[in-house]
Amino acid sequence: MERNSSMPESRKRTEKERGRESSQTESAAQNAAAESGTDETRAEGLDERVRLALHAASEKKAHDLVVLDLREVASFTDYFVIASGTNVRQVQAIADEVQEQLRKRLGVKPARVEGYKSAEWVLLDYGDFIFHVFEEKSRRFYDLERLWRDAVRVAVPPDVAGGEGSLRNER
Repeated sequence: MERNSSMPESRKRTEKERGRESSQTESAAQNAAAESGTDETRAEGLDERVRLALHAASEKKAHDLVVLDLREVASFTDYFVIASGTNVRQVQAIADEVQEQLRKRLGVKPARVEGYKSAEWVLLDYGDFIFHVFEEKSRRFYDLERLWRDAVRVAVPPDVAGGEGSLRNER
């Protein structure tokens, strides 16, 4: 990928693949969500990279994992993946694990990483999805779920829902 290209390579690849997808697949997912009476869609349609990022975050005990489908409301990315850590070190560990797993298993690197040093909010930009890792207080303050409330929330598979077995959930 060229350093100054207007669109990351992964985004270009997704745009090409999207052109080949049938609109019936998208409408079937939307109809299923409408029939269930929720704005939540299933995770089966998620890209392998997003699923791996969710799994990697879960391995580092990230909690409150959320996936927002922005395809209908934004043009700069397809998904926001949002996770929380309880402190700065955990936020950095989650960001490190997501980057390492995507690089090691799929050969994918983020186009941009923001906020790693302060680690209140780390942003990993993979083009067609952006992974946000927040420290709890910052997540409440910025409240991306509210800002992007028009986006469809994608159900996160239970095996990567995060925080299972952590001390936080044992109260």
